[in-house]
Amino acid sequence: MAVPRAPWRWAALGLCLGALPALALWAPARWLAGGVQQASGGQLQLQQAQGTVWTGSARLVLTGGAGSEDQAALPGRVRWRLRPAWGGAQAEIAADCCTAQPLTLRAALGLGALQLQITDGQSQWPAGVLAGLGTPWNTVQPQGRLQLVTTGLALQWAAGRMQLQGQARLDALDMSSRLSTLRPMGSYRLLLQGGSGGQAPQLTLSTLDGALLLSGNGQWVGQRLRFTGEASAAPERAAALANLLNIIGRRSGARSIITLG
Repeated sequence: MAVPRAPWRWAALGLCLGALPALALWAPARWLAGGVQQASGGQLQLQQAQGTVWTGSARLVLTGGAGSEDQAALPGRVRWRLRPAWGGAQAEIAADCCTAQPLTLRAALGLGALQLQITDGQSQWPAGVLAGLGTPWNTVQPQGRLQLVTTGLALQWAAGRMQLQGQARLDALDMSSRLSTLRPMGSYRLLLQGGSGGQAPQLTLSTLDGALLLSGNGQWVGQRLRFTGEASAAPERAAALANLLNIIGRRSGARSIITLG
């Protein structure tokens, strides 16, 4: 005849089963901070995290990763609200310094695929925070405003490839650098355009105004960006920009050639 389990065992089992939903609901924000840090190789950190995984806030800090002493924090705090959604999750993210309206992201998991949708929106960020990422940003020390506008943006990762729809436009406005006495040097636009008919996403760099002239084109091949561009100076500002041109690319006469990937 089977020996009945002691009542305390049943009580402990019931307590554990009852605690699981509460644990999931009240999981501390530092768990999310740890996951973000690990996924980004330490370059993206949520410091002084408060609240829960589902609703919380933290200081957003960019760093150069493991072994780097470079870091820079956004002014104020970043706040998030996560909710489960059909087949995935939805997130609302707001930054005290930079978002007039929260940014909304929707993630969905499929068979061997991950899709991320970003609702149309606009935000503005301080360029100086990029110096926290280490080389080459810690050398250039950019200053200015980064204005991000997304339109119909959706990314999908499947079979080791990234597909992108819609576009993201990043305007770098009134930019300057510690490598040049010229302030500002100019304003620039990066346009990320989704591919159609199986074409790879395209990245275009252009100059809006200023004495430092930047241009270039690139595309994603698999998971890698291949980009070729050039930088030059308006003739009357060549001396003021010479040091910067020597740093940001390979000199070829009056131009600096920029290559990635």
